[in-house]
This record gives sequence, structure tokens and C-alpha cells, in this order.
Amino acid sequence: MPAVNNRIFKSRWTKYALESAALVIGMQLLLRGCSPAEEPSEGQHAILRGLWSEVWAELEAALADAYMPAVSLATENEHETYWLLQEQMDTIFPAYGYFSGGKGGEAEVEQRTFSLAEIDQESGWEPVMQDGALYSNGALQPGEALQPDEALHLEEEMLHGEGQLLEGAEDNGITELLRAENDAALDMLQQNSPTLFTPHEKQAQVDLAPLSSYETLVRQFYTIDASTMAGREQLNVEKFLSQDMTIQKEGEGYQILLYHTHSQEAFADSVKGERSDTIMGMGDLLTQILTDTYGYKVLHHDGQYDVKSRDDAYSASLPDLERILEENPSIEVVIDLHRDAVPEGTRLVTEIDGRPTAKFMFFNGLSRTKNTGNIGYLYNENLDANLAFSFQMQLKAMEYYPGLPRRIYLKGYRYNMHLRPRSLLIELGAQNNTVEEARNACGPLAHILDLVLSGQ
Repeated sequence: MPAVNNRIFKSRWTKYALESAALVIGMQLLLRGCSPAEEPSEGQHAILRGLWSEVWAELEAALADAYMPAVSLATENEHETYWLLQEQMDTIFPAYGYFSGGKGGEAEVEQRTFSLAEIDQESGWEPVMQDGALYSNGALQPGEALQPDEALHLEEEMLHGEGQLLEGAEDNGITELLRAENDAALDMLQQNSPTLFTPHEKQAQVDLAPLSSYETLVRQFYTIDASTMAGREQLNVEKFLSQDMTIQKEGEGYQILLYHTHSQEAFADSVKGERSDTIMGMGDLLTQILTDTYGYKVLHHDGQYDVKSRDDAYSASLPDLERILEENPSIEVVIDLHRDAVPEGTRLVTEIDGRPTAKFMFFNGLSRTKNTGNIGYLYNENLDANLAFSFQMQLKAMEYYPGLPRRIYLKGYRYNMHLRPRSLLIELGAQNNTVEEARNACGPLAHILDLVLSGQ
């Protein structure tokens, strides 16, 4: 070791570096001694970091000159040889790797994270939803698959070590703002992404033979309101299944009309004034899925008929609906999407693929009450087809998504269901369902509709 010591001290740079190091250590001790009860201030830390950086640069150069001139030369020329010889430097002078900030070992990596707003500004970066997680496809070539290690962190915390904020980072409420931004953006992406839902294969087979019994059919499929009545001549499974409900997706013009007699209906956690949180927002999402996933041409009519009076909404909407259908004779399916009202203790929710999902109910008006019999001025020439359509929808729902549909509800009046043979009135969840639960029901509902309309 004496020979090594002689070589070290022959270098004037090494001597300068060691003297400077001693000076810095002395200054650090002095600073700590001035305030023994307190940690050094940020300003003191900054001074020490600056001095130590200068000292280390000189010490590094001196060690390279003394032990491995080639390393020094490569460093000056910014040649990659420096990195190839780094391990040898660590072996000759073990403290080198420690004090060099990880140059000879594992470097401390700043965890760079992004908000979705930042991602949009990064050239080539695009957020992609897959399996409920957010990924970036910026590094992908056409045809390549997303890799898990390309996942973007949606937390905004830029951390290192044991949860300490990076140098120079100030919170000032930005952390919470970024978290809120990321959560809102992810929610929006999830809300409008049909890819989050995967249509089911058939889960069960309903035995149709027992349904030839009127009592069994009613018990398993229907709830009949006390104000009306339905007989064997109307509720007949063989007649229901004999009616062709399929339509063709090809051709010009709209095929489906979706509207809301009661446009103001919202959910337990709906934000006032936020359309996406209302039944009309569910209509927007259902329209998107039917269009983008299944290829239907859907006209979503957003007329509001229950603002002044909920009781007159059916009468108020009828002229507009008749006009729309006259202008669009290609429309074969008419859907009136509602949100039900139930006792507060009732929760219409189930789980589909781990996601809380609002139950839904198909509804038919029979144009008949117990007190008056058939209502002549509300005659529905399409009643048998309406009943067949809701039964076929219910049957598919029970087979593909057991536990999701409620029983079909039969009531006394017409509810504008006479406009087309394929008319549906759907109650999607209730007032105590959440917005998330209602949205999660739109995927299965669209799939069931496609199963019936495509004849699968």
C-alpha cells in the first residue's frame, strides 16, 4: 500500500481535492454546530451540495489520472469506454462507486409520472385503455401488442427513496389537484369506453317446456300491476317465439330511435347539471355502444318533455316522436329509456365481471285496466309484437346475464309503445343506484339487444 499512497500524493490535483474535501467536511460540521437542535436549512444544503459537486469532480479526475489514464482520456472525449472501464474503477477504489452517485452501480432513477393532460402534449404518446388499466402506445409499431411494462402511472407523486418529495418539488395543493385530474380523466375514459365490457357467452339455458303453463310463465317472467290484467291469449310463449324480431344493419338511414319520456331522471350520486350523470347520459352511452360495437345506426333524440309536468310527458312527446318516425321511415326499433323509482331499502344491483351493475326491467303497457277493460282511445295495434319483443329480450338476458334483469312489468296504459312493433320501454336502475352502476349496465343491455335484433 505505501506505493499506492506515494502515487496518490504525487498528483497535485488529488492533494487539492483531498484538502477541499476536508474543508467541506469542516464547513458541514460548523454548520451543524451552529444549530445543534435543528436540521441544516435548505440553503445550507444547497451550498454543501454545490461545494461537494466541485470537490468530487476534481477528485474523480485525479483518481482517473492516477490509476487509469485511459479512463480520464475517455471521460474527456465523452467516449463510451468510460462506462466499460467503470467496474474496474470500482474495484480499485471501492468508495468511488458510492460517492459517484451510483455511476458505478445502480443509478437513482427519478420516477417520472404523467397526468393525462401531459400525455396529450407528449409527441407520440396516446392513452389506451386495456383490462381496466391505462397504457401508452407511443413506443409501439403497427401490429405490436401493448406490454405491461409500458403502463403509465396515474398517481402524480414524483418520489424517490422512502416517500420523500424530489428536490425542489413543492406541494402547495398540486398533489391533490393532479390526483383529481387523473381520477377524473380515468373515470371519463372508463365511462366512454365500451372495451371495458366483454360480452358474455351463454351462461344458462332456460327450459321452455314448463313455460307452456300460464302460471309458471307469469311467476318466472312477469309482474302484473294490480291496475291491469293479462290472460293466456296474450302471454303465450309459443306465439312470442314465433315472431321475427330481427332487422338488417345494412342500408341507409337510422334503424333505432332512442329517446326519454322522462329526461330529468338522475341517480344517487349524479352531479346536478351534468348530462352524463342522468338517464340522458345513459342514452348517450348506449347509443355509442350500439353504434361503435354493433354497427347500428341510432338516432338519440334528446327532447325534454317532463320539465314543466311529468304527468303530461307521454302526451307532450308523442307529436315529436310521430314526426321523427315520419321523417325517418327506416327506423324499426323504438326505445324509451327510463330510470325507475323504488323504496329506499331496495337496491337493484348485481355484479357482472366484478363490476357493480344496475339491474334493468322491461315494461309493457296493455291498454287495459281492471276497472274499464280495454281502453279504446289508447288502442295499440302492435301490442302482441311489443310483448314478443320484451319476452325475447328477457329470455336472452336470463341466459346470458343471470340475475341482471328484473321481471317484465305489465301495466294498464299504452305509453306510446304503439309506434312500432319493436318498441321497448326500459327501466335502467333506480334512484338509489349510482352513476357507475347504471353505466355498467349499458354494455350488457346493448349486447342483449343485438342478440335479439340479429337473431342469435
